[in-house]
Amino acid sequence: MPGPELTEEQKRQQFEAACEAKPLKDQLPSLRAIEGFPIGKDEDILALSETPYYTACPNPYINDFIEAFGKSYDPATDDYEQTPFVSDIHEGKNEPIYNAHSYHTKVPYKAIIPFIEHYTQKGDLIFDGFCGTGMTGVAAGILKRKAILGDLSPAATYIASAYCLTHDLNEFSKLATDVLHKIEKECGWLYETNHIDGKTKGRINYIVWSDALLCPYCKNEYIFYDVAVDEEESKVLDDFPCPHCNSTISKKSSEKVFITFYDEILSRDVTQIKQIPVRINYNIERKRYTKKIDTNDLQLIEKINRTPIPFWFPHDRMPEGDESRRNDKIGLTNVHHFYTKRNLWVLACMAEYTRGTSLFIVFQSVNFGLPSKFTRYNLGNRGNGPVSGTLYVPSLTAENNCIQLLKGKIDDFKKVLTLRNHDTLVSCGSTTELQILSNSIDYIFTDPPFGSNLMYSELNFIWETWLKVITNISDEALINKVQRKELVEYRELMTSCFKEMNRILKPNRWITVEFHNSKASVWNSIQDSLTKSGFIIAQVSVLDKKQGSFKQVTSAGAVKNDLVINAYKPRQQFEERFLKRAGLDLEKDFVYEHLSHLPIEPNIERTEQMLFSKMLAHYIQHGYEIRLNARQFYNLLRDHFKLIDGYWFLDNEITKYEEWKKANGLQAIDAIAKGQQTLFVTDERSFLIWLYNYLSSPKTYSDIFTASRNILSSSSMIEDQIPEPKQLLETNFIYEDGKYRRPTTDTEREGIEFRREKELQKSFEKILELALTGTKKIKDVRKEAVAYGFTKAYQEKRFTDIITVAKKLDKEILETNSEINDFVDIAQLKVGEGI
Repeated sequence: MPGPELTEEQKRQQFEAACEAKPLKDQLPSLRAIEGFPIGKDEDILALSETPYYTACPNPYINDFIEAFGKSYDPATDDYEQTPFVSDIHEGKNEPIYNAHSYHTKVPYKAIIPFIEHYTQKGDLIFDGFCGTGMTGVAAGILKRKAILGDLSPAATYIASAYCLTHDLNEFSKLATDVLHKIEKECGWLYETNHIDGKTKGRINYIVWSDALLCPYCKNEYIFYDVAVDEEESKVLDDFPCPHCNSTISKKSSEKVFITFYDEILSRDVTQIKQIPVRINYNIERKRYTKKIDTNDLQLIEKINRTPIPFWFPHDRMPEGDESRRNDKIGLTNVHHFYTKRNLWVLACMAEYTRGTSLFIVFQSVNFGLPSKFTRYNLGNRGNGPVSGTLYVPSLTAENNCIQLLKGKIDDFKKVLTLRNHDTLVSCGSTTELQILSNSIDYIFTDPPFGSNLMYSELNFIWETWLKVITNISDEALINKVQRKELVEYRELMTSCFKEMNRILKPNRWITVEFHNSKASVWNSIQDSLTKSGFIIAQVSVLDKKQGSFKQVTSAGAVKNDLVINAYKPRQQFEERFLKRAGLDLEKDFVYEHLSHLPIEPNIERTEQMLFSKMLAHYIQHGYEIRLNARQFYNLLRDHFKLIDGYWFLDNEITKYEEWKKANGLQAIDAIAKGQQTLFVTDERSFLIWLYNYLSSPKTYSDIFTASRNILSSSSMIEDQIPEPKQLLETNFIYEDGKYRRPTTDTEREGIEFRREKELQKSFEKILELALTGTKKIKDVRKEAVAYGFTKAYQEKRFTDIITVAKKLDKEILETNSEINDFVDIAQLKVGEGI
């Protein structure tokens, strides 16, 4: 008989004992062969790690953790059933856990909690392969779930470990008091200034620095702050008079002033943009004052600049990259250049006294943004801070008091450390090669990189030089010309990551992918990568993070809210049956499997167009023969499933749907349909789905035209030659009594589909002829016609026709349509095999 169930504490002790027998130091040589192993010396990796729960390299204790805390998967007894989480989430960021440590982008942990609650039970194992600061682990810990977190970045995983691992609050508080006392004693004088009365010493809060510029007319130097800042109105003027020649000038029309000096750290002369200290904000006890820089302040700066810093600090050359080297043109080329000498001194002192302690994470939260030259001076309108997601150095910077910053962050982390959770494991490495047992994870929530939105390794470089462990960029999934990674490479890396996630996830379980990108090509790449890795997308909804980042707010065409993709790994029996029969006569089985994973309420996935599209994608990506065209597929739906309100259901779902409809009313159906379709009008097919849902009741052309114009003009992701609404209405709907309506009889549906196929076939023949005879790339094309033609060519084994057209299509057409791209991939494979 099996022994008694172990308690959580006994499991933890057993796990820790098993890991102690395998010291990380002894395993590092073999771990270095794993993809994504960071750049750093063994001693620095070991110093940063907190084994076995966090290793600053691929964590070799993951499977021991799973063995101790996981639940084994047995297909014979597994009874897990769940439909996707469908509610929209509205959770802000302004609370202690979220704010304790900044990062370029992260999902509030409170927004993740509902997903974990929906998909998992207490004790289940959650995975996040792009964990960032570990908010998935925080959410899992609050809900008494276990979590395995991974990220390529040492900075990210170190932050995640601080959020998710157990720390003694009393010990932390005592250490903080001691360290602050040492730093104040060592460096307090660096932030002293004379009060305007000349008698009292004040404590500097921040110093305002300004660019020096040259007038474009008289070529005399002026201080930008002195002439452009209206202190009374607290604003920066676009145009202002030159203080020398009185000409109207602007910052844009002026040249920057540069100075050359000897850099003792680099042992050579450097030339940098000239910045001048102009104002000091300081405190006398609790009262704040502002004054102009005086002689004593300048003498203190001079003293600091000629005195060697008595502690270690990084001075690495910034890595190659458009973001990381954007400041080369103003002479800021190495890490230490991004700090004033004063703040570099204090940060080096902090690093000396906190490294190797629980307080080092607080130093890490301080050392990058607010004390650096990235910090904008905001004229007292709001707090000074850097531009999120960039390494932009503004013309007016604020040199913040690092000691005060440290005190504030200590208070923030005291609130964070009340969360006690030692049931999280953190690993630093690539998600393309996970050292995790197959079918061992109960749920995945992840927030992957967004194509070219953020250059994580470049943005993290300064942080990581202080850690002495740097990101290995070879497997970084992004679009970056310096790394020679375009959309194709991004898609391939994301596919590799999702394949690994699919492998480790238990069958019939869910993955939630939170995603933000305004480009249809990147959005399609994420969906394509998920599908190619074996997942089937069931639901897409919205995550409102309330506060947009800088790029979300200002970029042209930026999507306001983040999208959340819910996808499932099919049941093991389903996959095995499909593989055994190569999909033959299993179209009905596919529809049954997919419908059983959908929410009972109206859902875009329940429309016949989406069901056909999903079936096609599954068959194409597995190389199965496609035996049904659209008309035959719709006949299959009518023979085996139930159509209600324009959505398809299983027989055993009808009662539940009728109950839902009775409880929520027809207005709820219309609201759901409108919200879903508005979000995803990106091409002709999604526009047709929107039209179908909009015509839940007959409408005049005038009403349809007005509504469709609003939908098409509001979407930033349309990259398709969509026919005029009139043409689509004539081909796909019924005109009766002055209004357009949906088809309601089998005869009407047959006639519509026949007309549509005939029209698409005619359009594809023109595209094929142009590809055969034309010399130029085909840029403007009706993608639905291409997809239809490729489907028929695939069925008839005319793979050379697919390749012929693909060679002439503009690259962006292939990048923005997963279905077309899938046909091309399989056709190239078939031709290569001589089929």
